[in-house]
Amino acid sequence: MNRFLAIFKKEFFGYFNSPIAYVYLFVYIALTNWLFFQTFFLQGQASMRSYFGILPILFLFFIPAIAMRLWAEEKKSGTIELLMTLPLKVSEVVAGKFLAAYAFLAISFIFSISVPISVAVAGDPEVGQILCGYLGVLLMGGAYLSIGMFVSHLTENQIIAFILGVVATFAMYILGSPIVTFKLPSLLVPIFTFIGLGGHYDSIIRGVIDTRDIIYYCSVMGVFLFLNAYFIETRKWR
Repeated sequence: MNRFLAIFKKEFFGYFNSPIAYVYLFVYIALTNWLFFQTFFLQGQASMRSYFGILPILFLFFIPAIAMRLWAEEKKSGTIELLMTLPLKVSEVVAGKFLAAYAFLAISFIFSISVPISVAVAGDPEVGQILCGYLGVLLMGGAYLSIGMFVSHLTENQIIAFILGVVATFAMYILGSPIVTFKLPSLLVPIFTFIGLGGHYDSIIRGVIDTRDIIYYCSVMGVFLFLNAYFIETRKWR
């Protein structure tokens, strides 16, 4: 546990030791508020559906920006070699890095508290739907982050890691959308629809909590973290 906490603290505070965290938080909060409030007062109802609707697209760029440094920075600086010689389990390193980035992502949601407060002042929103929306955001954010972290170990260049992360998460997001499935054989459509990240998110933000959606996102996180640990372990022994 102590070794895991050491990795967690190193990665988490590493964000705030550079301007990256502050620039990210400022741009994220300013952009999401601007996009949401542009249409909020035209809707005529106190709802955050449009807010949660824009986040999956914004996450395609913001979350790879968080994840790109997790392994690429270690590889570029050469500290990954030192890290692999320490008495640490690869699973502890992967879990520590992932949860540190996840905690930083959660902080950005906390700083966006002005949105639900403004909606509550303007009307009488459905609290349950808002809570479901934040649950969906956390689950989808974790899935994006696990994919971005996996991609980060493929290169030592953070810009390349960012671009690959955007491409990978975008591919997973649209996999079940009509633009992909409309030409598929009918037998494959349900499979692609289930694998795609977007459909499960849409279900949750409508206020429908289905355990299959939660299990799906947890499975995506588990699979990519396992693959991350596996390939890092392979590199360690090689």
